[in-house]
Amino acid sequence: QVHLVESGGGLVQAGDSLRLSCAASGGTFSTYPMGWFRQAPGKEREFVAATSWNGGNTYYADSTKGRFTISRDNAKNTVYLQMNSLKPEDTAVYCCAAKMESYASGHFYYREPDYDYWGQGTQVTVSS
Repeated sequence: QVHLVESGGGLVQAGDSLRLSCAASGGTFSTYPMGWFRQAPGKEREFVAATSWNGGNTYYADSTKGRFTISRDNAKNTVYLQMNSLKPEDTAVYCCAAKMESYASGHFYYREPDYDYWGQGTQVTVSS
């Protein structure tokens, strides 16, 4: 079993930055592709960013490209989401997700069904 815990959310103003963290326990984190998703009130959950096992391959939603950066520290079993130039429309609960892979494939994934484990999420609120 893999347990994921997000942190770093909060209330910020438009244009500010935040860094979210997702700490993993259990499993073999260093081989898992990881992703960030978000869900705004009244909307479906949507993809934000994804990374391969070592951060060598990353992928972003069009809405976050150029403003958000996903990274990971396998020694700390943690994946990060650096969010810059935040907008009110970025307000959502942000969740990290892990896909179990037994080897370092180099792949990243942007579809929810591809992921096996999910965290509870952390709230990000951006005021205008």
